Amino acid sequence: MERPQAGEFFKIYDPSAGESEQWYVNDHCFIQGPDGKWHLFGITHPEPMNPMEEKQFAHATADFLTQQMWEKQPFALVADWERYREVHLWAPHVIYHEGLYYMYYCAGGDPDNAHYRIYLATSKDLWTWERHPENPMLVDGYDARDPMVLRVGDEWVMYYTATSEPTGGNHVVAYRTSKDLIHWSKERGIAYTDPEVGTWGGPTESPFVVQRGDYYYLFIGPRGGYVGTDVFVSKDPFHWDIKDKVAHIESHAAEVIQDTDGTWYVSSAGWGQGGVYLAKLDWVKI
Repeated sequence: MERPQAGEFFKIYDPSAGESEQWYVNDHCFIQGPDGKWHLFGITHPEPMNPMEEKQFAHATADFLTQQMWEKQPFALVADWERYREVHLWAPHVIYHEGLYYMYYCAGGDPDNAHYRIYLATSKDLWTWERHPENPMLVDGYDARDPMVLRVGDEWVMYYTATSEPTGGNHVVAYRTSKDLIHWSKERGIAYTDPEVGTWGGPTESPFVVQRGDYYYLFIGPRGGYVGTDVFVSKDPFHWDIKDKVAHIESHAAEVIQDTDGTWYVSSAGWGQGGVYLAKLDWVKI
């Protein structure tokens, strides 16, 4: 068993560069393209925070992961209510499989917050995205969002934050499974249940799961403040308990990335944070 330990954070991307006002990036993701270039996608909006008006995905690129500063690109996607019933665009997560990039994201509630939708867009090059005709991939509540997809055995697992009941309750990390990345299980499982009860927000946002050996590490937050992520460990990728906590990292919307040389990093961003940051992540045996 190990404990993830973050070093000092340094800024890699400033969304306000070239703008007349301050912008933020919140939930985000990283992926390396076919030409070796790194891509960053994330929620973005001018300060101050206004989550229901977050309707564009930031896109930035860099020649190497720790580059300072990343180059701003045109928005990757813009919300379209008329054609796609997208209330907003939240929390993109991108994976690569068999020649195609899959971006899962939250498109908002329709008709209400108890029916939040997770969508899929695909791309062959990380520059041009097409919504999938079978959207939504799933519908859940309350404000079901922040998808993260991991290969476990012979199936894909999508983790996301939700509540124990569609209209509220305990904040949970829920999951669905799939064989093809398109058709997801109709019934959800619950991977983690927090004692805190509520609706919008909560301490189980931004779930991110990392497998190391026989163990699976679940990163969730905000915990212990807006800039705070707790890490839980388990040998079961479908269950963690609050007693399984092994670490706390001063990060918001943490993503865990392994560079091409094998070095691990953890990211941080959010409202009022001034951009996106990385810190080296060491795995300390315990």
